[in-house]
Amino acid sequence: MSFRTLYQFLNDLQANNSKEWMDLNRSYYHDVRDWYIDWLNGLDIELGKIDPDYTYTPGRKAINRINNNLMFHPEKPTYKNHFGAGLDHEGKQGDFYIHLGTTESFIAGGYWKPPTNTLTSIREALDYNGEEFVAIIEKPSFKAMFGSIINQDPLKTAPKGFSKDHKYINLLRHRTFAVSHDVSQQEVVGGGFKEKVISIYKEMLPFRRYLNQATTV
Repeated sequence: MSFRTLYQFLNDLQANNSKEWMDLNRSYYHDVRDWYIDWLNGLDIELGKIDPDYTYTPGRKAINRINNNLMFHPEKPTYKNHFGAGLDHEGKQGDFYIHLGTTESFIAGGYWKPPTNTLTSIREALDYNGEEFVAIIEKPSFKAMFGSIINQDPLKTAPKGFSKDHKYINLLRHRTFAVSHDVSQQEVVGGGFKEKVISIYKEMLPFRRYLNQATTV
């Protein structure tokens, strides 16, 4: 079993996206899923060695369901076109996310459209010591790895309680505090992917630590 087989399964599934096909190929799915869970278990151990604050997340807990939620999104196909897994996840903290799919693969982390109370905590941290956060995201190696923070649907004006002239107004207007690094299928299947993921985790760590501390104090 390998990542090449994982991608092949996803391609086969998307060409036959139905419960009938999945029922006939249930063992195929479980073989791929179980292999990936074992791989995630190994990664989980390695990440715990480099981060003393890491929350161990076994692969079986980390991996997301492959079924789409048709109750809330009936227009979606029965199954997703990717395997998603969230590691280092505890409570309301932002996790470290691995997305391997037929159309895109990436590593991400932080808070994607968090609830209002979480967003308020992050903004209060920026108001208190935003210079620390700016130093993290402006670090050359961080920018080379992630570019900038995902700018998804920011506020058009200052959030309530903050001046439109605030020093960090461009950050305060964000509604998502997350970063992402795209990886190609060639990078994933070519060997050394675990080491690649670990290097991304290390670079992202100060960013996630700042946000997690902001939301737990």
